[in-house]
Amino acid sequence: MFQLGKSIVSEDIIQKDFVCNLSACKGACCIDGSAGAPVEDSETDILVDIYSEVKPFLRQEGIDAIEEQGAFVKGEDGEWETPLVNGSECAYVTFSDNGTAKCGIEEAYEQGAIAWKKPVSCHLYPVRVKEYSELTAVNYHKWHICDPACALGTELQVPIYKFVKEALIRKFGTDWYEELEQVAEELV
Repeated sequence: MFQLGKSIVSEDIIQKDFVCNLSACKGACCIDGSAGAPVEDSETDILVDIYSEVKPFLRQEGIDAIEEQGAFVKGEDGEWETPLVNGSECAYVTFSDNGTAKCGIEEAYEQGAIAWKKPVSCHLYPVRVKEYSELTAVNYHKWHICDPACALGTELQVPIYKFVKEALIRKFGTDWYEELEQVAEELV
């Protein structure tokens, strides 16, 4: 671990490789697990505000879940998260013809319907951020369903921090990311 400003960062995000391999995993991170994607306090109003623009990009099951549970819910850990369909996949998930999970919010963004890409936790994955009173922890979330992404990252020699560069800058800013790059150069 090392400190960057008010964050403590796991060396894994520099030392481990990762590139999403949707053809192998089919977007399992959006459909497996027992909780929705983490949502920051500042993102809750955004999810409510964009819902009418995102709705045409969603499946009926997702629409039903959102309209029943809300655009976001409080998880068992007391944190905000996206609602689930039948306790499984994220309510904002859609599926391509080959069964690959995709994000309806991101699709709306790519089609120009909204100006917000998706929750930052989704954009950052496999990096997970946990806010504490004095510091923010920045860690790599290792999950067996992402083994193909680790293999592809190794093959392409792309460390996690480079794979999620845009999201890290979105979350922490350009200066923070440039400091991270300096640390990475020193560690490698």
